[in-house]
This record gives sequence, C-alpha cells and structure tokens, in this order.
Amino acid sequence: MSADRRLGIATVCLSGTLEDKLAAAAAAGFDGVELFENDLVASPWSPERVRRSCADLGLSIDLYQPFRDFEAVPPDVLARNLRRAELKFQVMERLGADTILVCSSVSPDAVDDDALAAEQLHALAARAAEHGIRVAYEALAWGRFVSTYDHSWRIVRAADHPALGVCLDSFHVLSRDVDPVAIRTIPGEKVFFLQLADAPRLRMDVLQWSRHHRLFPGQGAFDLKGFVGHVLATGYPGPLSLEVFNDVFRQSEPRAAAVDAMRSLLLLQEEPGAALPLAGHAFTELDVDDATAPRVEAALTGLGFAPAGRHRTKPVRLWRQGEARIVLNHREPPGAGQVAVSAVAVAGADPAGSARRAEAFLAAPVGSSAVAAPDGTSVIFCRDDLGWLADFTTVDTGEDSGAGLLDTDHVGLTEPFDRFDQAALFYRAVLGLEPDDVAEFAAPFGLVRSRPVVDRARHVRIALDSALVRRGTWGPDVREPQHVAFRTADAIASARRMRELGAPLLDIPANYYDDLDARLGLAPDLLADLRELSVLYDRDEHGEFLHFFTEVLGDRVFFEVVQRVGGYAGYGAVNAPVTMAAHRGRRMAGPRPPASTVD
Repeated sequence: MSADRRLGIATVCLSGTLEDKLAAAAAAGFDGVELFENDLVASPWSPERVRRSCADLGLSIDLYQPFRDFEAVPPDVLARNLRRAELKFQVMERLGADTILVCSSVSPDAVDDDALAAEQLHALAARAAEHGIRVAYEALAWGRFVSTYDHSWRIVRAADHPALGVCLDSFHVLSRDVDPVAIRTIPGEKVFFLQLADAPRLRMDVLQWSRHHRLFPGQGAFDLKGFVGHVLATGYPGPLSLEVFNDVFRQSEPRAAAVDAMRSLLLLQEEPGAALPLAGHAFTELDVDDATAPRVEAALTGLGFAPAGRHRTKPVRLWRQGEARIVLNHREPPGAGQVAVSAVAVAGADPAGSARRAEAFLAAPVGSSAVAAPDGTSVIFCRDDLGWLADFTTVDTGEDSGAGLLDTDHVGLTEPFDRFDQAALFYRAVLGLEPDDVAEFAAPFGLVRSRPVVDRARHVRIALDSALVRRGTWGPDVREPQHVAFRTADAIASARRMRELGAPLLDIPANYYDDLDARLGLAPDLLADLRELSVLYDRDEHGEFLHFFTEVLGDRVFFEVVQRVGGYAGYGAVNAPVTMAAHRGRRMAGPRPPASTVD
C-alpha cells in the first residue's frame, strides 16, 4: 500500500466546534476533511470563511456529507429533494467542495424500485454536474432497500452518469458480513470516495453499533487491510479518509484524538512485518518516594531480587534476578506513599531505529531513546547486548538468594476507559505489537476489559486493562492498578522460597480452592500445594498457568509470578476477580509491620 496517498478525516470524528476540529486535523498532518453538515450549520463562520481557513491550514474539503433520503420517491417528494439538493450545491460551491455523499434512503416515502432509484439519481447527478460536483452514492448497512455495496453499484451502473459513483464505507460493508472481494470488479473511476472505520465485533442493532462503537483502524476486529486492498485494486485514486462515530472520541480533546486517528492510518498503510524485532523486556522502571522505597525494596528482596547497580548520575537503583530487572527511581519531592510504573524498557538490535519508528508514528520523544505513551508511561529502547548496564556502577551482593525467577513475563497497565483503545493502538504502532483476544470479566468493583498486546515471538507482552463505564477508584484508594509479572519454571518452588524470604505475598481464600477442585479435579497433591501457598491455577486446550501475587505496594503497584506450561498464552483472567477481592481485603486489614530495607 502506497504511503504517499492523501489522508483525510471526517469532522464528525472529533470533538468541539468546527474551528477546533479543523485546527486539530491540520495539526495532526491530515491533507483533507470530510465536512459533516451539522458542523457547518452550528458554526458562525460563513462557507467562504471555512474555505479560507481550510486553505490556510493546508486542508482540502474532500467531501460534504450527508445528503439523506433522496432516491426512489414519488414525484412531489422528488421535487422537494431536488430543491434541497440545489441549495446544498450552492453551499458546496462556496466551500470549494466538489463531492457530496448521498446515503441510501431509509425514508418511508421510498419504494423498492431500482430502476426508479437509478433514474432519480441520474437526475441528481445531472444537476450536480452543472455545479462541477460529483455524487457519491453509499449503501447504508440499515438502508431501507439498498443496504449492500454491490446493490448500490448496480444502481449507479444503471443510472450511467459520469457525475455519479459509489462511496465505499468499510463499516457498512464489513458489518454486513458480506464478501468484499467483488469490490474489485467496480471500475476505479466510479469509486468516488472511500471511508474507513474499524469496530469491535458486537451482536446488536447495526445502526446503534455504527453510531456509538466505531473505532479507528487497528483498534477493532475488521480486516481493514484486506478491505482497502480490494478498493485500491480498482484503481481508486482518492484519499484514505476516516469516518468514525464514537461516543468517547467525540468527548476527547480533539488534537489528541486527531493524532490517534493519523497514527491509525499510518499503521494501516505499513507493510506487514515492518516493525523491528524485539528481544524482550530489558527492565521495568518504578517511581518510588521516601515513604515507599523501603517497602518496595523489602518486597523485591523477599522475591529473591538483589541490588545490582546504582546509576552513575541519577538517584536510580537496579535490582536483578536472572534476566528480570527492576529499576527504582527515587522521585523528588517525596510523595505520600506513591509507587508507579514510570517506564517500560524493551530490548532490540536497533534502539535508534525503534525510536525513529516511534516518532514517525507521532509518539512524543522523551530524550534520545524513549517516547511517551498516552498515559505518560515512557517506552525506552535499549540494545539487546546489555550495553545500557554501563550506566550503572556494579553492586556486589555476595551470595545469590534468588527464588527461581527467569525474566519478565509481562507488564500490566490499567488505562482509563477513554484511553483504552488509544493505548492499544499506540503499542501496536510504536512497538509493532499485535492484540490478543479481548477478555471481559465481572470484578468486585465493576466490569473490566483486558486486552494484551504482544510481539509475534511473545518476547514482549503488555496487558492493558480498563474498567468499563465506571469511573473513580478501583477499590479503596487504589487507582488504576499496575503490576509487573515475572516468569518462573516452577511456581510452587518459587512461592515456597519467597515465603521463606518474607515476601509480602497475597493470601487467597479457601473457597477458591474448593471451587477449583470442583471445576477441574486437579491431582490432590497439586491442589494441596496451591492451597498452602496461595497459588492460582488456570488451564486451556494449550496448556496450564500457575500464578501468585504480592500485596499492593504503595498506592497502586503489585508484583506477580507466573509459570506457563505448554502453549498457554493467556493471563489467568478467570482468576482476576478473586485476586482483586483479595487485594481489597488485605488493604482493608491495614498495613503490616514495616519490613527492613536492604542496602
């Protein structure tokens, strides 16, 4: 797919007034806009001023939309519709827009008569041509009689006017579960416009699905690369343009949403496998303060970590066990018991190249080898030869008291509901990660959605969570929890050793193990070990998963230890409600006596 094709966005995608939307689209680098009629109607600017403003911003007005309920109507209704169209053509001339979107009718006045629809659309195109305007006819997925792209094309072909073509909208095509391959049979000169939207797969009324749940490309479940490939195979010369109706996006700050929109189109055009390969998690950085550092350090000691280095110029300490590394960054001024995942560092052969790629996808740079994620977390690019360790002076820890941890399995980040899709797209674009299946589960404090993103080799995993609809705290004074999960080859042995070392591990109630026995019928010895050590268990057709947790350290961060057996690739989502309830119970019980620190 050519990367030099013009890119556009419908003003309906963005929040704010028309002035806000145009400024945001231009700032994000779009070449043109689809002007949604309601935005013009509500604007104090004249069409001439809108035209001048777009020109000043470097934007073209590629489409004026929508024009509804025109075709296959009685003569008196047709006369009114033609008058309405004439007035809109005059507005378009003042705007400098040359294509109007006409949606297939949902009017009760319309009849099921393709010949009549073709005849009346021919008449409309003839009127439009007198103004130098083209008519792009679109089949709405809920159109009264015309609801598929092939049906709209048959009518356009029968109408046979050079100023009449089709508009192909990915949502209207792919939501109907029809094969889009026949798009290739439409002559490219008759494809007047292309509109793109992704969406999750939902079982609901298609109109409500469309109006509230569309997403930018790469955020949903549609095969947009395949769809766009069919359209471009026709020879379609126009822009790739976004038309996304989404309740969250239309309440978001428009410049941030426009950047997200542009990022989605850049990713859509990228060739498969273009992302640089990743070798794994280099380290995870935690921000701590004077109040939380001793507790986090004691927890790391209990997990078998040891201090491995001090940064040469910053108040930063490196902790290590196997290839699992945690960096503690002491922030000033000290906070009130705060701990947060401030950076995720990934290793690769070309960190400079990875940073350039990230910036090409509009990620804000943070220094020479890091960029900022939408939630403020930094993504740091490191060489996979561990050369970055030269920034630390080595600390001799003496005898190794490890507990069997091998490396970092994944990092879990909770995103606000209105940034969940944005975060997933960011990690897809910047790191080349691919989304796993979305899981939803009923947790003690509301429905939670989880969507991991992983590289193809599963060396880097980031698990993104979000509470649906509910706003506020996850539990008593725990906001947007985060965690770092470490991998072990033997969860039972690691849990036993960590308890000996005094790790603040989370206790799981006996009811869980009674239910586990009833559901899965585990071997008695295994069940007894799980129960004794508060290790949780899951399995699927590919393998098994054992995992356990520490308490929440500070205000939001905890650690997890996982063992993957066979081809299990999930995250034990079935156990998440139990873990959340256990975390809440532990916090409600009050703090444990302070643990000693290790220098």
